[in-house]
Amino acid sequence: MGSFIHLVQNENMKIYRRARTWVMLSILAIVNILMPLLFHLADGGGNISLWESVLQTGAFTFFLCTIFSVVVASDSVAGEFSWGTIKLLLIRPWSRSKILLSKYIAVVLFSLLCTVLLMVVSYGVSAIFFSGGAGGSLMGERIGPRHYFLIMLCDYVDLFMTVALAFMLSAVFRASGLAIGLSLFIMFAKGIFNMLFNPERYSWAKFLPFMHMDLSQYLASSVGPGGVTLGFSILILAIYYVLFLVIAWTVFGKRDVAA
Repeated sequence: MGSFIHLVQNENMKIYRRARTWVMLSILAIVNILMPLLFHLADGGGNISLWESVLQTGAFTFFLCTIFSVVVASDSVAGEFSWGTIKLLLIRPWSRSKILLSKYIAVVLFSLLCTVLLMVVSYGVSAIFFSGGAGGSLMGERIGPRHYFLIMLCDYVDLFMTVALAFMLSAVFRASGLAIGLSLFIMFAKGIFNMLFNPERYSWAKFLPFMHMDLSQYLASSVGPGGVTLGFSILILAIYYVLFLVIAWTVFGKRDVAA
């Protein structure tokens, strides 16, 4: 167990010793500082509450959190092939499964760090400019800490699934640029994909993962697209999550690195 923890620490070092990582975290922090400041300057009548500012900031900046996590996940495995360091990694006394698991854990920890950084900075800066208490209503519920954390939880489920997909693509492709580009394309295109294949028109579309990644829709209604329920959406996401990881482990376990 101790050796595996050391392996996870090694993968974390690979992430945080790169200047790119600190640039992304700095951008995320700066944007979360600027958004409440802009809201304060625009709010001449004092109509925005603390939690409204935090929620609006998170809604805008969580997209950056997802992009940065996808970049790290897409580069985690494919980058070893691009830099030619995969052979040095595999000659160490660890199985391929443990190596891949350590990489995945490091990626998930990075996504959690981005999310926590977003929440802490947005709340801290908003608390400077705005008073506490619930604000207006959103989705039929007063905006407060409970609603904010539910929204963030739903957003993180979306991020978690997107990262799993990006990690799978990183294990499948040898070129990190291709893995990153394809992951970002899927992330940006899934909204268009959902519009083209509406489950109200195509019943088979309700079995596609992108239709269920936004769980915040269930905060306003117990029925999702195509008449599905929250339990059904969670089941579909769980199935695809397992599928993504099985593909990643299978491909990485059988990949020939001699070439």
